[in-house]
Amino acid sequence: MSSQQEDLTTTREIILETALKLFSKKGYLGTTTREIAKKAGTAEVTIFRHFTSKEKLFEEVINKHSFLPALQGLLPEVAEMPYTEALTVIAKRFLDTLTIRKDIIKIMHSEIQRYPEKIHKIYHAFIDEIFKTLASYFTTMQKKGILRELHSEVAARAFLGMIFSYFDAEEFLIRKKYRIDNSDTIIKEFVDIFASGTIKQ
Repeated sequence: MSSQQEDLTTTREIILETALKLFSKKGYLGTTTREIAKKAGTAEVTIFRHFTSKEKLFEEVINKHSFLPALQGLLPEVAEMPYTEALTVIAKRFLDTLTIRKDIIKIMHSEIQRYPEKIHKIYHAFIDEIFKTLASYFTTMQKKGILRELHSEVAARAFLGMIFSYFDAEEFLIRKKYRIDNSDTIIKEFVDIFASGTIKQ
């Protein structure tokens, strides 16, 4: 890679990291590209050289810092693991990602009804891609004869939905009955319940 290409890559990464911090603090609606440029130490026009619009920048931030790349990297790793062990690894990584990104998740939830249509489409496409990626794992397990006949994408929604509901209740509803600190116990219970309902008898 040439020094010019390295500079372009570095600038792009700085913009993405800065945008993540500002989106997490002020939300998509409250953050301007001018502010991102100022915090990133670059010109606003430079942002648009790398990203064609604020919407595209937001999409790249979500894709880069979400659970999706982590899940895509995990699937080859868990492919040969025992089923419940694989589910445990996936659940823990998902919860870790949610916890790390809780600021941006919270602010997105609070303002999502006011997002423009383009952002709604980006958000739902990103969520759908996560479900489809996990569904591919369940489909593989079905082909191996480990899982019963089921709709793999519905299974993916159910599994990640359990984890997200726990995270949402503990972080945002201020229940703190089980606490994130005791997440290993919660995850084990979720995995046992889910596995008992999906493993082929």
